[in-house]
Amino acid sequence: MKRLYKSRVNRVFTGLLGGLGEYYDVDPILLRVIFIFILFITGFVPGFIAYIIASLIVPNRPILNNDEENNGEE
Repeated sequence: MKRLYKSRVNRVFTGLLGGLGEYYDVDPILLRVIFIFILFITGFVPGFIAYIIASLIVPNRPILNNDEENNGEE
């Protein structure tokens, strides 16, 4: 099952929009441009509040070490 995580690679502030880009297989830069457009349309405050709430709710991508990636096989 596919899960939404904040990105550890495509990160500008919290990695939220990078994580959305990875989840939907969309360029995160496009999502950032859309988000800035939404900020201007809504008057900044609602967009920032939504971003902060989403950043608190969406978890960070877990870090997998070598043992977990290889399923214990060496």
